[in-house]
Amino acid sequence: MSTQARASLAGDHAAVERGKRGGVCGNSGHEEIVEAVLPAMAAYNWGLQGLFAIISYAGEMETMRMRKGMAAAAVAGALALMAGCNSTTTPAGSAAPAAAETATPPAQANPEIGGVPVVKLTRNATSNGTRPEFLSLTVLPGRGMEVFQITANVPGKGEIPVLWAPTLEELAQRMSPGSAADAYGNASFSCCGAFLVPYPNRILGKLSPDEKTITTEWQGKKIVLPANWHNSDHPDENKHAMHGLILNWPVQDVQTVKIPDGETVTGVIHAGDFSGHWLSETDLSFVITLTGGAVDAEIVAKNVGKEDEPMAIGWHPYFSIPSGERSQALLHVPGEQVAQVNNYQDVFPTGKLLPVKGTKWDYLAAEGKPLDDNYLDDNWSKLQRTNGAVQVTLTDPASNYGVKVLGLSPDIRTVQVYSPPTAKFAAIEEQFNFADPFGKEWHGMNTGMVTLQPGQSVQWHVRVELFQPKVAQGKK
Repeated sequence: MSTQARASLAGDHAAVERGKRGGVCGNSGHEEIVEAVLPAMAAYNWGLQGLFAIISYAGEMETMRMRKGMAAAAVAGALALMAGCNSTTTPAGSAAPAAAETATPPAQANPEIGGVPVVKLTRNATSNGTRPEFLSLTVLPGRGMEVFQITANVPGKGEIPVLWAPTLEELAQRMSPGSAADAYGNASFSCCGAFLVPYPNRILGKLSPDEKTITTEWQGKKIVLPANWHNSDHPDENKHAMHGLILNWPVQDVQTVKIPDGETVTGVIHAGDFSGHWLSETDLSFVITLTGGAVDAEIVAKNVGKEDEPMAIGWHPYFSIPSGERSQALLHVPGEQVAQVNNYQDVFPTGKLLPVKGTKWDYLAAEGKPLDDNYLDDNWSKLQRTNGAVQVTLTDPASNYGVKVLGLSPDIRTVQVYSPPTAKFAAIEEQFNFADPFGKEWHGMNTGMVTLQPGQSVQWHVRVELFQPKVAQGKK
């Protein structure tokens, strides 16, 4: 991150078709919300609309032709005034009828979601097609700085979307005020890449009589959270809290900065006590950086209140499998154990951590293991680091394409992967915590929630890189 970007900061997801798995079985809590966006996925062909047209008339006319044109326009205007009143008045801001065929269309404003303009970072390709490189990154400051899309130039494929996402117009419709699909901001984790603060994953608790909130405890203190999620097969059952409190929160002080080989966008959320749901007050600072070789996402959470508070941060990016052939895609997760869950409708942890070696959850091989028809909505832990990073890879051999997700923060303790058998994506979520981190099923184990005393802060940092896998000799 550039010094300038840091200085700027300082200024202030019933039904995807269900798959089956033995042992711990069932379906995922994400399915219902993902169903609504599936039809739009194949239609990705979006570029930010709405270029500002700035028309300026200044200086003196330099040719007689231009003077004549201006004179003719003046005469036409005078005649129109004299002609008077039987014609329909042209609305303010409309083009005059005589000039309609040649006039430049009115400029459109930057598209907005959540009442805040969408921000797109861009850079020009520099490798002449010799290696994969990122080209653009689009964020939604009106939705907790969610990463809507990342594009890249990949040798042999051209420009492709890195994330599984609908069109911006479709997403805007689903996120419109009053949309049932977006209750509590849930549409944010149905696609794209939402940031999850102050807790990723599920939190269980006592359900209120009106079934709108759940109550849990941390260090003897009650925490009341929105019951924004449920059993995927039975929406009225097992309601719980899911994926944090900033899904539909706007980011303030949004700034973009040009840096060598790319751009950076920064912003802050003065979250306070998260509308009464948290124990202290928190400021969140975002820095998202695009360069040719990497996308970096950083969030700093600072306790600016007077009480201790728990804190966890995660990200929910849906990484696309360009070929659409999920069964042959390779996944590498450097986790030696997986959290057992009750089923895939709830995905509630039982408190048991199972060794993965030799099981269907063994994705330890450095080159990855095929996803086949395995249903995944699982949480890996006991993570091994490579050069200090939790390195997860998703490889699409059919496209000679791979994405590497590097968890750079020391507090990243678990990785959640969500990928149903019929999906054309794998959501790779590097996060601080286990699911239901305050739950009694963990018997006092460190579940990854970081304790922030007043004045203390914690950083979450994940980097995304692209690569082309080695291809066996004689194969393309």
